[in-house]
Amino acid sequence: MSILVNKNTKIIVQGITGDEGLFHATQMQEYGSNIVAGTSPGKGGEWVLNGKLPVFDSMRLAVDATGANTSVVFVPARHALDALLEAIDSGIPLVICITEGIPIQDMMKVKYYGDQKGTRIIGPNCPGVLTPGECKAGIIPGKIKRTGNIGVISRSGTLTYEILNSLESNALGTSSCVGIGGDPILGSNFIQILGLFEEDPRTEKILIIGEIGGTDEEQAAEFIANSVTKPVLGMIAGVSAPSGKRMGHAGAIIEGLNGKALSKIIALENAGVKMAHDPDELVSFLK
Repeated sequence: MSILVNKNTKIIVQGITGDEGLFHATQMQEYGSNIVAGTSPGKGGEWVLNGKLPVFDSMRLAVDATGANTSVVFVPARHALDALLEAIDSGIPLVICITEGIPIQDMMKVKYYGDQKGTRIIGPNCPGVLTPGECKAGIIPGKIKRTGNIGVISRSGTLTYEILNSLESNALGTSSCVGIGGDPILGSNFIQILGLFEEDPRTEKILIIGEIGGTDEEQAAEFIANSVTKPVLGMIAGVSAPSGKRMGHAGAIIEGLNGKALSKIIALENAGVKMAHDPDELVSFLK
């Protein structure tokens, strides 16, 4: 079992003829992911990845021809709204958006439309989803291959890589890892992914990696207290961040009393989450 992606997932890469799309499509394929097609308007009929992967003009054509069930989006921010709406219209059930810098108003439209059509969106500005040894859908480093019973959810891409590497180095395996992204408007939040891990029989422990800004972690704490039966461990990045300055992600900003690391830590601890100060301590808890 896994959540969101596995060895049977059929992936379309939107923006595959761009430098980023082509590079990461190659990396995903080398990992073992089942890339079945790419899209790039005006370049339909071309072939990439050593002439083995077809390129289509539109998502609908690509889905109809391949039966794909997942899209990974590498389209530049200025074209991302159209690409995401096109993916939703194609009927594909899962869209993973790697693109950063998408305007908030554009993502508000995408989220509303995706919710109406029943499409699950991960991201934007996220590293994607990884099920070790089965499928890499995004940009998470491919050396992570150790399977196990730990589910990982993170807002921070860099911390995701560091923690996965620490788990791998300490012979601890992951069931699935989901980078939800750090923007103010996200397709899926902590609560939705926590629910998937709670239902996944392969996942026995859950790691939640948050950061300053917004109230997603506080809302997740309430959900954990009321609806999660599995042990949850956590970490919040940005403990020493100053108020009023954006730190990295567009959503990582403290305004007044809202979004501070301490309030998130307290909320999660009150929900029974064992909180660590850094990745090494988090791994030591698991060991």
